[in-house]
Amino acid sequence: MAKEIKWRGMTEEEVKKLDLKSFLNLLPSRARRTLLRGNISQQKMVTKKALHDDKNLRTQGRNVIITPEMIGKTIKIYNGKEYVSVIIALEMLGSYLGEYAHSRKLVTHGSAGLGATRSSKGISAK
Repeated sequence: MAKEIKWRGMTEEEVKKLDLKSFLNLLPSRARRTLLRGNISQQKMVTKKALHDDKNLRTQGRNVIITPEMIGKTIKIYNGKEYVSVIIALEMLGSYLGEYAHSRKLVTHGSAGLGATRSSKGISAK
């Protein structure tokens, strides 16, 4: 039997039925204040396209808050170089889109070159 995924004690169907006011009460303070201040134009555009079931939803708005209308949709988020495809899940509610499209890569250093260390000075290149 698969474990049912819940967000703040509610299933996905219950969350999708919430109105905006009751959804805001469940959000962290920063996201709640951002939405109460008034929707930014990017937030409105992404929410409207998600409601109309747009298949090619691409956005550069990394500061858009994930709302219940976006659950199950695939959104392409710009990371500064390319669009990263992200499927919105129930656990992502209340977070920002930019959290799921990393704009910086991890630094991986290679090994030191020949002659770069004191111990490799005496080794011939051939």
